[in-house]
Amino acid sequence: MWIVAIAWMYVTLMMALAEATNPQGTVLGAVFTFLLYGVGPLALVLYLMGAPARRKAIIQAEREAMARQQPPSEADEQAAPNTGTEMLEGASSGVQADGGSLPTAAPVSPVREEPPGR
Repeated sequence: MWIVAIAWMYVTLMMALAEATNPQGTVLGAVFTFLLYGVGPLALVLYLMGAPARRKAIIQAEREAMARQQPPSEADEQAAPNTGTEMLEGASSGVQADGGSLPTAAPVSPVREEPPGR
């Protein structure tokens, strides 16, 4: 692909040089020839042909980012289990904010499920 791009730039440079040295040609015409026949189309073609490689690079970067994210470890989950008694512990004191009293309730312990077969 790069050899074709280099060859195309060489051809357009020679076209621009021929236009600039021609007695009826101008340097401004040579610049526009080089830009509109050479640089513009070549940039467009290289951009379009590079799209699959850019897409693969984006997908690879997303995969690497997902691999770097570590799931929570089992030690973190065991350190602070949610038993559901945190809210009941505050209500078991039997005192309301306005000074009245609430009926006290025994804290509810978490239900442990027995494995089947026991």
